[in-house]
Amino acid sequence: MTMFTGIITDIGTVRAVEMRGDMRARIGCGYDMAGVEMGASVACDGVCLTVVAKGDDWFDVDISAETISKSNIGANGWSVGRRLNLERALKVGDELGGHIVSGHVDGVARIVGARDEGGSLRLTFEAPPGLARFIAPKGSVALNGTSLTVNEVDGTRFGINLIPHTQQVTTWGDAQEGDAVNLEIDTLARYVARLAEAGAAGI
Repeated sequence: MTMFTGIITDIGTVRAVEMRGDMRARIGCGYDMAGVEMGASVACDGVCLTVVAKGDDWFDVDISAETISKSNIGANGWSVGRRLNLERALKVGDELGGHIVSGHVDGVARIVGARDEGGSLRLTFEAPPGLARFIAPKGSVALNGTSLTVNEVDGTRFGINLIPHTQQVTTWGDAQEGDAVNLEIDTLARYVARLAEAGAAGI
């Protein structure tokens, strides 16, 4: 099973997009591609994608129609020049700096509020109703592949604070109200909710 930590290690840029049934995208990056094997997994804005071709400073990925429909690739579109949060797959022995992230996007949240708060950026998100129940105050979520801590929850809305460092080393410095964002809920939260449902049902 491929896993990530939600700690962004590079910012990539979409260099080309081609529709060939599925979508093929070329992503420029700062990785040493000599150390990235064909077939390797890279999380691109939180979406686990497979390297199908590569050069010195780029790699190609194929993106299925299903993935496009379930992620912000369909909501925002990946146009040339778009910046993406990148993370290579976790290897045995790597430090787990964020939380366990699978790279399987659960749905799309939308930024409904943005304001400066001290040196930080305060964002409010609207989550899909079916996913909001898995989001808890002080819990973890992955948003565009970034492991973040939830400040508060109000119905289907939740808040996040982004410190200046996070804004600088990720694409969050570009965030604007109305943006669609890839949301992956915490796996632990999902299992806790399922256990609670099973207990309530007397299973």
